[in-house]
Amino acid sequence: MLRVAVVGSGPSGCYTAQSLVQQEPDAAVDVLDRLPCPYGLVRYGVAPDHERIKSLQGTLRTVLEHERVRFLGGVRVGADGVPAAALRRVYHAVVYCVGAAGDRRLGVPGEDLPGSWPATEFVSWYSAHPDCAARDFVRGARAAVVVGVGNVAVDVARMLARGPAELGPTDMPQGAFTALAASRVGEISVVGRRGPSQARFTTKELRELGGLPDTEVRCDAGELALDPAYLDPSELPAARRRNVEVLRGWTGAAERSAGRRIRLRFFLRPVELLAEAGRVGAVRFERTAPDGRGGVTGTGVFEEIEAQLVLRSVGYRGVPLDGVPFDPATGTVPHLAGRVLRGGGAAPGEYVAGWIKRGPTGVIGTNRPCAKETVAALLADAAVLRARRLPEDPLTALRAAGAEPVPWAGWRAIERAEAALGASLGRSVVKLPDWPSLLNAARGGAS
Repeated sequence: MLRVAVVGSGPSGCYTAQSLVQQEPDAAVDVLDRLPCPYGLVRYGVAPDHERIKSLQGTLRTVLEHERVRFLGGVRVGADGVPAAALRRVYHAVVYCVGAAGDRRLGVPGEDLPGSWPATEFVSWYSAHPDCAARDFVRGARAAVVVGVGNVAVDVARMLARGPAELGPTDMPQGAFTALAASRVGEISVVGRRGPSQARFTTKELRELGGLPDTEVRCDAGELALDPAYLDPSELPAARRRNVEVLRGWTGAAERSAGRRIRLRFFLRPVELLAEAGRVGAVRFERTAPDGRGGVTGTGVFEEIEAQLVLRSVGYRGVPLDGVPFDPATGTVPHLAGRVLRGGGAAPGEYVAGWIKRGPTGVIGTNRPCAKETVAALLADAAVLRARRLPEDPLTALRAAGAEPVPWAGWRAIERAEAALGASLGRSVVKLPDWPSLLNAARGGAS
């Protein structure tokens, strides 16, 4: 058998495993994840109210239940777990599909004030990621500023505006549900440094804001008109032209009474987070203007927006994996068509796919052709890779390195525990939010 380790069980890892077993009848794939739960950002990044996207877990489940695929959760790879070199000794090939776990920073004064958070951490909190401890994100906050105009920014704004009636049917952990249900955040500003024609959200995500109960969405017509492409969107790609039309519909209407208001702002870049009573109290922005080359330039005109909660949604970023080459400039592993590059040359037996390969770009489906390219490179090397003699079963080596793999049966036990918790709370499914509860549930089912 061609024995392959895929590190990471999100979409890129699952699509890699799927492509391997479909194309190579003698391939046996172990999908390793440092969490006891599979699916990566489909479980821990997709908003709880997006049931259609979350249903992709069913497709990924089919891959992980394939007879030649084995899920091994709770296996850390790198400096604090199984060394990457040890993996290479017990598998013919290793494919790193570890995503982009870091976040980009604003690089402005006050960024680390209490109340200022990466949006990725807020997402992890309401998605029950076990690395995200209980946080007082919304306690005492009346106004929130979300910096960024991508889908994650729209997601977090929407979750801040939802009430308990909409949050209750989701699988959100109980602590986050209770906090958001009691939230007093009434003003949410979503702010981008460039114009509406350059915003990166999808039209479907954008339109959802307009359907939120007891929430008014507003844009300023004069601010939007600073973008020449807003005034004449005929040359824009269809998707961005649709965005412009949605935004246009939120201008000019008379203000109405609503419990919450979302304001979409453009041509403002943050220059400082201002403190009030020992925490963030406002964000200072500089008005920008198009520079004629697709970017913006400062105008020297400033504005302050009140915020006791600031969520910085300016992008994910890959982080180094100990023992694997890494390019800090791009936040990716250097590669050639998926083959990891060491010292300028390809390293047979080491491969990469997903965001850690190409950067945090594209949608979930983009990972499929990305994985296929990597698998094509791996299978082209198969004759050389098979020449290596391996130990009988890599599980022995993983356990010797201190890992206690959670098998598929352990994950199924977690699912049952989350369903039982939901039933006890009068909800459907409620995610277990921390390491002890996840591991206790997994070990109970795997024993």
